[in-house]
Amino acid sequence: MVSTQSRRGDTRQRIQDVALELFGERGYEKTSLREIAEHLQVTKAALYYHFKTKEDILISLFQDLGRPLDELIAWAEEQPRTLEMKKELVRRYSKALSGAAPLFRFMQENQATVRELTVGESFKERMLKLTDLLRLPEGEAGLTDQMRAFTALFALHAGMFALNHVEGDLEDKRQAALEVALDLLTQAHAGHPVNGTH
Repeated sequence: MVSTQSRRGDTRQRIQDVALELFGERGYEKTSLREIAEHLQVTKAALYYHFKTKEDILISLFQDLGRPLDELIAWAEEQPRTLEMKKELVRRYSKALSGAAPLFRFMQENQATVRELTVGESFKERMLKLTDLLRLPEGEAGLTDQMRAFTALFALHAGMFALNHVEGDLEDKRQAALEVALDLLTQAHAGHPVNGTH
């Protein structure tokens, strides 16, 4: 029973990986379920067992990414809004991103498609919640410092793309982007002591 479950899980994962690879190479619109099945060397019927449409595959990828983000948001909402909490939020977000780099590349290259699908809206809502958790107290910080706080998250996104064509180890690149993000947060909070009530 357990081995059947794990084989089933592996097939689902393989479908997601191959689909994402093809979406990245050819674009979402130009990739068919038939091509995904051919690359997997399975019948279309076998593919249908797991996913009925391309959108189903994409939705499943976003759901897999969404779960750790939802957990991160739930954790952060229970914490005092201190600089240390915000740094930990950014560290955890960086870790979640590292496992979803191909999906983020797809999002970058297929922005119009993502906007049209329901998954794009739910991802946007999560990003708004995360940026809100980094917000400095109203009236205590100017726009520049608010911008630094928000940009910390997006520095991690930018790092995935900007460093993509730079020589070096993936983990070193992730750490470099994380260091920039943490610096931005520290600068945003300099001169704005935040107590646990905010």
